Amino acid sequence: MSKVHDDLHPEPLSVKDGLAVSKSPWGADDEIGRLNWLHPESIAAILGRLDGRKVFDLAVDYFPGMPSWSEAGDPPFDIWMTHTPQGSIVDGRSGYGPEIHETYSYSGDAISMYTHCGTHIDTLNHMGYRGQMWNGWTADKDLGSKVWTKGGSNNYPPIIARSVMLDVAGAHGVDCLDDSYEITPADLQDAVKRQKVELRKGDVVMVRTGRMSRWPDRDAYLKTSPGINLASAKWLCEETGAMSIAGDNIGLEPQPYYDEYAPVHCYMFATAGAQIIEVVNMEELAAEQVYEFAFVGLPLKLYGSTGAPMPCVAVPLR
Repeated sequence: MSKVHDDLHPEPLSVKDGLAVSKSPWGADDEIGRLNWLHPESIAAILGRLDGRKVFDLAVDYFPGMPSWSEAGDPPFDIWMTHTPQGSIVDGRSGYGPEIHETYSYSGDAISMYTHCGTHIDTLNHMGYRGQMWNGWTADKDLGSKVWTKGGSNNYPPIIARSVMLDVAGAHGVDCLDDSYEITPADLQDAVKRQKVELRKGDVVMVRTGRMSRWPDRDAYLKTSPGINLASAKWLCEETGAMSIAGDNIGLEPQPYYDEYAPVHCYMFATAGAQIIEVVNMEELAAEQVYEFAFVGLPLKLYGSTGAPMPCVAVPLR
């Protein structure tokens, strides 16, 4: 009997050595994968249950020297002044002359950063298999001079959905899991049982390793991070129907990579069509044992990007 393909198990476009790039069940023009599960009815249903007496900020601050992905030589976060109150008087760069800025003080600044810095979302063009990405995108036909023409965060809607945090570190009775610990499906299932929560199709599933307890110590946070293994990603995506998976660590899966390079990333993007959200601060949620809530994320709309900073909050439900 042939396998039934659906939006949990999309039809493969290519398979080699068990590595599958999927055809989107939402059509040839799809660029957002499982975010297609967001619709007015689902958003209205979750917004109608909000208990707005407390909102948990899940995003981290951006500052020079902050922990950020640097293994492949990507640029760290930096910020600098482009205009200062006294400088505007001295050099006249605003074009209005010193008299104006003696009265009207003027400051301005600029930033430089990797798009996967701080609390952010990874897009489906970030990684794939053998040069092919989700829905069959390839560099030959879909990569321009500077950016991808498919899959950028400019396509993403506000992400407003039910969310469950699985506190795996808490289930182990520790502040943070051991270095490079691989979170298995059994770990996730144990957290589900302990917390008495239910995972549903369309959830943003957040997995707490406790690594944020090391923030902002750069080495302690980045090196040898625990995270979910490939079997866990498959269980969440194929069995429970996670729309996206979020981690409190730098790369969702364990660091450093050993036998394979980013197997969880490549599977989630190219095979499942599911986004990854990283560097999410779950410490306050864990301290108050808030496990079910509304997730509200607003990805920056960066045309063609492989990732984008994303301010996000958790709002408890009634």
